[in-house]
Amino acid sequence: MDFNGGDQTPNRSDHSPDHLPSLISSSNCFPITLKFVDVCYKVKIDNKSQYRDCLFGHKDKPGQEEQERTILHGITGMASSGEILAILGPSGSGKSTLLNALAGRLNRKHQGTVLANGRALTKTVLRRTGFVPQDDILYPHLTVRETLVFCALLRLPRTLSKKEKVSAAESVISELGLHKCKNTIIGNTFVRGVSGGERKRVSIAHEVLMNPSLLILDEPTSGLDSTAAHRLLSTLGSLALKGKTIVTSIHQPSSQVYQMLDSVLVLCDGRCLYFGKGSEAINYFGSIGFAPAFPMNPADFLLDLANGVCQLNGLGERDKPNMKEILVYSYNTLLAPKVKAECLDNTSAATKETTYVQSHCSKERRTSIGDIVSTWFNQFHILLQRSLKERKHESFNSLRVLQVVAGALLAGLMWWQSDYLDIQDRLGLLFFISIFWGVLPSFNSVFAFPQERAIFIKEQASGMYTLSSYFMARMVGDLPMELILPTIFLVMAYWMAGLKADMGAFLLTLLVLLGYVLVSQGLGLALGAAIMDAKQASTIATVTMLAFVLTGGYYVHKVPSCFAWLKYISTTFYSYRLLINIQYGEGSKLSSLLACSSHHHDHAGDHKASCKFVEQDVVGQISPATSICVMLFMFFAYRLVAYLALKRSKV
Repeated sequence: MDFNGGDQTPNRSDHSPDHLPSLISSSNCFPITLKFVDVCYKVKIDNKSQYRDCLFGHKDKPGQEEQERTILHGITGMASSGEILAILGPSGSGKSTLLNALAGRLNRKHQGTVLANGRALTKTVLRRTGFVPQDDILYPHLTVRETLVFCALLRLPRTLSKKEKVSAAESVISELGLHKCKNTIIGNTFVRGVSGGERKRVSIAHEVLMNPSLLILDEPTSGLDSTAAHRLLSTLGSLALKGKTIVTSIHQPSSQVYQMLDSVLVLCDGRCLYFGKGSEAINYFGSIGFAPAFPMNPADFLLDLANGVCQLNGLGERDKPNMKEILVYSYNTLLAPKVKAECLDNTSAATKETTYVQSHCSKERRTSIGDIVSTWFNQFHILLQRSLKERKHESFNSLRVLQVVAGALLAGLMWWQSDYLDIQDRLGLLFFISIFWGVLPSFNSVFAFPQERAIFIKEQASGMYTLSSYFMARMVGDLPMELILPTIFLVMAYWMAGLKADMGAFLLTLLVLLGYVLVSQGLGLALGAAIMDAKQASTIATVTMLAFVLTGGYYVHKVPSCFAWLKYISTTFYSYRLLINIQYGEGSKLSSLLACSSHHHDHAGDHKASCKFVEQDVVGQISPATSICVMLFMFFAYRLVAYLALKRSKV
């Protein structure tokens, strides 16, 4: 079966993985000729010379002094079907910005024209464009096979069955040479997984799954040795042979890699120094008086020229500024007119290709409300499965389990079989539980969205799923992860400390604790989503939890009037009162118990102070029903804030 609806290449097995069946590798690839003419791009700089993010579109503050810096100065070139166009240049030359412009991923409007088969970029073309960023944005604890299967389930058309989508993932694994490591986790800096070259091929496989006609890659060989880089370019070359158009930026390619490039575009400070066949670059620069002093890798020579420092044959080292000016002038005079003329020549074949693609895509059936609902639930189901597989390693790692067990043992031993009438000690235990399970979930969850931001933005840009399905899958997937450890904690600490020996009281305490954990987690999610910076969000979470703990009703019995409102938004304040109510009931009963305790220990002064403490601070005027309602409100409100913050940051 062909994902794009075209006929399969003959003599291919539909089901044999040994022949790369395929659903992908043998399917028709509609050819795309990409042309870009006079592409210019500017970014705004504030008075502190801080760049506005050209990819995420931060808004400018009113009244702020701004300047503009031009990143791209009229770049022109083209990439044909079946060829590899490489963009070379030093860091800061504009390579990534140009690639984002060609992929339609710049939020701000660029000047100039980008054409696919002679026409402006459309959603149809963008759906057939694969974009591989420089950084490998993958879940570290998923295996290679799991990563690609989940991608196939989310990205491939819903007209395909699950079996066909899994088969497509297996085909891409074989095609990109990942079969030996398909059951190895991806890994990251802290978790050992596949090699750098294999991880990069997984990122490419993400896009190849969609059988794109145009594949754009941002420095795919970055961080790889020469052998791994050569293997990767060989893979790209095999994809180009299938009719795909490959555009990539490369940082210092080896001579072997350079020989595999069809066309080369050399950038320097956002200006073009050369565009043409890679094999003709040395001859061109030699014709304008820039020949290398000795035989060397052509790529190294081109990058030296772009950096303005190069040993030239018979001329020694040229002056840096003067060299760049000469190179830019020579290109604008000799090559630029020819390149622009060729790019503006729209052939009839390109028009026919575009017409064929558009006529094919116009046959796509309309989406009904039932299809939308079905798609949403399908996305939710797949994302939930992926979330559970990925997050079980994070939620149940040995350090976190040790932290919870150690906390339970310390609480159980410090309050070992405490006396029911030792109310002050019992209140200390209940408040310790409130602190422990207020701080831990909020601090763990505050990193959730900032850590997944890169993956979320990448997958949203690819149209893999809706924000609501992602958010709901995350919320539902968190439930078993977040509730198991507090249950283990309470089972250990409750009976060791000798709290109320009644199963009903234990279950109510567990219910309150689990609800409190979810509310605290929601607070962390809201802060993380709103700030989207892990360090800043953790700092705000620290201050917030400190305020909640201090106004929780244990440390400070008489909160100053100017801060009294804080306790009514404190999660600790409500959970602490609910825990006390389960153990001791209403305030009058607790006062009588304090009287008995005081009479038993003969401390009348302590009794009077304790009764005042109970009446004013521990129970107060808030009923258990009110506390429950407020916590339910917080549970939904924090998550709503997190969702709205994600929706805002999605752009």
